[in-house]
Amino acid sequence: KDQERAYVLEILLCKRAGIEAVKIVPAIASVTIHFDPESLPAVNLLHLLEAVIGNIGLKPRQTINAIKYKNTRPSEALQDFVIGIGGMSCASCALFLEMVLQREPDITKASVNYLSETARVKGYLSKEMLFKIISANGYQAFSIDSLTERKLLFELEGKHLIMAKKQLISLGLLSLPVTLLSLLRSRSRFLLLLQALFATPVVFWEGRGIFKKALNQAKQGSANTDSLIALGVGAAYSYSLVALFRSSRHVYFNAATGIIDFVLLGRYLEELAKRKVVNDIHKLVNLQPQEATLLRNDEEIKISADKIAVDDILLIRPGEKIPADGVVIKGLSSVDESMVTGSSTPGIKESGHKVYDGCINGSGVLHIRATATGKDTVLSGLIHMVDQAQASKLQIQKTVDALSSVFVPSVIVLSGVTFGGWLLTGERVAHALANAIAVLLISCPCALGLATPAATMVGTGRAARRGIYIRNGEALETAATIDIVIFDKTGTLTEGKANVTDLFNVSHLDDESIIQLAASAEFNSEHFLAQALVQYAKVRDISRLESSHFHSIPDQGIRASVGQYELLLGNESWLQGQQIDLTALKATAKHLAKQGKTLIYLAIDHQAAALFAVTDQVRPNARLGIKQLHESHIETMMVTGDTGEAAWPVAEQVGIKTVIAQANPVKKLEIIRSLQKQGRHVAMIGDGINDAPALAAANLSMAIDKGTGIAIHAADLVLVNGDIGKVVEAIALSNQTLGIIKQNLFWAFGYNAVAIPFAVAGKLNPTIASAAMALSSVSVIINSLRLNRSSGTHRKTVSKNADSDH
Repeated sequence: KDQERAYVLEILLCKRAGIEAVKIVPAIASVTIHFDPESLPAVNLLHLLEAVIGNIGLKPRQTINAIKYKNTRPSEALQDFVIGIGGMSCASCALFLEMVLQREPDITKASVNYLSETARVKGYLSKEMLFKIISANGYQAFSIDSLTERKLLFELEGKHLIMAKKQLISLGLLSLPVTLLSLLRSRSRFLLLLQALFATPVVFWEGRGIFKKALNQAKQGSANTDSLIALGVGAAYSYSLVALFRSSRHVYFNAATGIIDFVLLGRYLEELAKRKVVNDIHKLVNLQPQEATLLRNDEEIKISADKIAVDDILLIRPGEKIPADGVVIKGLSSVDESMVTGSSTPGIKESGHKVYDGCINGSGVLHIRATATGKDTVLSGLIHMVDQAQASKLQIQKTVDALSSVFVPSVIVLSGVTFGGWLLTGERVAHALANAIAVLLISCPCALGLATPAATMVGTGRAARRGIYIRNGEALETAATIDIVIFDKTGTLTEGKANVTDLFNVSHLDDESIIQLAASAEFNSEHFLAQALVQYAKVRDISRLESSHFHSIPDQGIRASVGQYELLLGNESWLQGQQIDLTALKATAKHLAKQGKTLIYLAIDHQAAALFAVTDQVRPNARLGIKQLHESHIETMMVTGDTGEAAWPVAEQVGIKTVIAQANPVKKLEIIRSLQKQGRHVAMIGDGINDAPALAAANLSMAIDKGTGIAIHAADLVLVNGDIGKVVEAIALSNQTLGIIKQNLFWAFGYNAVAIPFAVAGKLNPTIASAAMALSSVSVIINSLRLNRSSGTHRKTVSKNADSDH
């Protein structure tokens, strides 16, 4: 029966995919949700409701009592798989497999990435059934649920590359005689028969993979690059055989083998370049060690990292990688967290400190207790986030895919027209056929198909290397349009390491009792201000009392019972909203707030009791990060639940000139909506919990997260090392990535627009055409790899509304 929280709940639910409409009636505490069970099954909706309702401090009084299904899958849970794919030779293979999967009635969504050799599939089917569908279409499917399985897939990819190199060598040995014989330009029937003899194994053995995939495409009523190559090679070889037996001296055996040579060489070079594209995700996966040392009854036991269980005690020697997320229980050492956080400075770890899977221990010995393993670790979460970003498609890629689907059939038709046209001009069949084959081979849908994903993968990989994790391609596109960034204060502009500095007690209880009650009430809260109170009691050896009826109100405070007392702890506006008279605390509060301290008010049995003052240091790089945003013509604003007295000193330290204080979650939401109505593109940076409504409403949501994993599930973009400077770096990288995509598309479209008319006009022979086609895809990948060499962190102005003085 809370109108504000009802509004927040509606915003959060409407943001979720699969929910079409939400109607909330606070007066009778009811929520009606219209949803599509195809994309959001009822069982998943229930889990979602529990998470969202709990996140804003509410509890469901009853479960859903009426569900009307638009479709008939109420009992089946929607599965979401990320799997490895083997056997793809070009971007067209990915597009074909994606089309095949999307035709399946039990699959609701499928995305296949040629560069990462992975597929993300959502549907109502088992993994075994999915694997069968993929195998039936000539490709291999692999489980990559664990990091160990992903490492095995990487090893398999390495073996395939070695095999491809060996194939190139054997191909060269078989093709060389054909090339040498053709250079003799002899019309000897015997020498022409020798050409046919040497060309046959090249075409049908070395080129068997191309023909097999082309046949699979034809069975599905589709066509791709392999179809064009197979038609070109098949036409050249077949015509040459017919010509040979008709005693004609115009044969194209050399063209047939040359096409195979250049195509496979191009694909080998493409594979080499592709490995550089996926190098960043390989590095992340390889962070996890293969083995771990388990301590059990003072005995050291070597086990596989996959076998670690929560609460296992692990021994980490100097130089070893940490095999699971955990808490240090013994020892002192520095730990390199650079690959997880992007920070190059090792952190000192001692008893009570958290450590993360994949980080490298320094010179000391650590004993840790595992708190998360396997898919639940921060490292796995970050890898999953990169997978999501690389599997997602930018809007422009969807347009390109639509064009690619009709491109190949159009080229085949154009090739036939070219053949007929040249015959009508009186040219020989051999010359007309050569021109038609050149049209087939010069066309390159693969360059079009790689233009966007290659740049996206390099961009997101580079971002991950810098401690910036992007959830999806849409976030990458949106970041380039941002013209105003809204910051929360606590834990975002400040470090989130609070210390209680002052206690002002106006109750009849002594200070120790006040501290004991406050710390006991806050014990169940994960908010860092709450933990500051808990730590304040702990260092004073004040025991904890049992609490009950704990209830957290995001960005406001908490309500709990401790012993005989009813406690409220929170900010000024919330306690005043609970009809608490704070007059006795106001003078002291004003004095402390002027010092930039955050204030926590305590009421006992609805009477003002005490005031805690908490300091939280401003992040050392915050001022530089804000300055870089201003230099990039991006406006900044602080919106916080704190009072103006506490907010303005922090704003002045970092250089923000617009502050809106005492803003609850609904107020933050209204501010963002108001800016968006003015045509602004808003990025919101918060902690991922208290700022959930604002993060959900912003054009781009960012979260500062130093490895806790909380924000990983809450934002479009996560800055894991807490560096505000990464905000402008993320926006700059977005612009650079989109710039490379435009270059790639310009090259891919330009290449086809120029090359195809040349081939139609008879200006290209088939062998040269196949070489150009093979190298066009490689050039797109190489151009995308330039993102790894970019070092700029600033960008050009994108906002007409950004004020120059901010």
